Amino acid sequence: MKKKLNRVLFSGLSLSLLFLLSGCVSQDSHGNPTGTIWHVLGEPMAKLIQHFANNMDLGFGLAIILVTIIVRCIILPLGLYQSWKASYQSEKMAYLKPIFAPINERMRNATTQEEKLAAQTELMAAQKENGINMLGGMGCLPLLVQMPFFSAMYFAAQYTQGVSESTFLGIDLGSRSMPLTAVIAILYFFQSWLSMQAVAEEQRAAMKGTMYVMPLMMVFFGMSMPASVLLYWLVGGFFSIIQQLITMFIIKPKLRKQIAEEFEKNPPKTYKSTKRKDVTPAAATTQLNKPKKSNRNAGKQRHRK
Repeated sequence: MKKKLNRVLFSGLSLSLLFLLSGCVSQDSHGNPTGTIWHVLGEPMAKLIQHFANNMDLGFGLAIILVTIIVRCIILPLGLYQSWKASYQSEKMAYLKPIFAPINERMRNATTQEEKLAAQTELMAAQKENGINMLGGMGCLPLLVQMPFFSAMYFAAQYTQGVSESTFLGIDLGSRSMPLTAVIAILYFFQSWLSMQAVAEEQRAAMKGTMYVMPLMMVFFGMSMPASVLLYWLVGGFFSIIQQLITMFIIKPKLRKQIAEEFEKNPPKTYKSTKRKDVTPAAATTQLNKPKKSNRNAGKQRHRK
């Protein structure tokens, strides 16, 4: 359930950050885009789109596709590095599952809060003992480096002069396109389904709903975006699938072999807690430790009477 929530929040954060960055671009009095991201990255991309469209006579639709491919190829190593970091931690967790399974079982079957906290403490200690860092696989820095490129391409596809008046395969690039939106939704659903195949079998049922998050969000935003932006998202969807395939069939098998070799040299360590927390109430402890009164004088007092 926690992983499901994290995936939903991560997907929402990525799209929210993209549209937050869109506020960095505004229009001047002549209707031209302006802003830091636009001048640094968006404007060079827009000029490259115009070069392909006008100088090479390829048209704006094909020009957007080509520039998107160039940009995605440039930042693909960052995306793969991000996937490598996340996969390394997940594959390591999978390898150490036999060690963590008994602790997780005790955590699930805990009848008191103290027992649950003790199991959680033991699990964290066991993870630390074997080099598991749950935050190490988040890969936030590569994502943050990629986001300005995504945003700049988003602006270039929308604001490049001449795009809004052009067509591509009969599609008006300046207007909304429901067919393109539907294709993008299907594409991102396939990418989400593909990512689910890398998840352990017992976790798929709990995370099944996350497959629909990204496609639904793309439909929601796509219905208000011009076709030029949808064309950029379409190419980006194919690159996401390519990155996922590389992760599944190249990165993960190499990591499994690497992790197996690492633990062959340094076998996994089983953490056993030696401290047991005393959960006896203080009042009860005081009562147990209180010395009993001697009754030796009771007989003497009765004898005197």
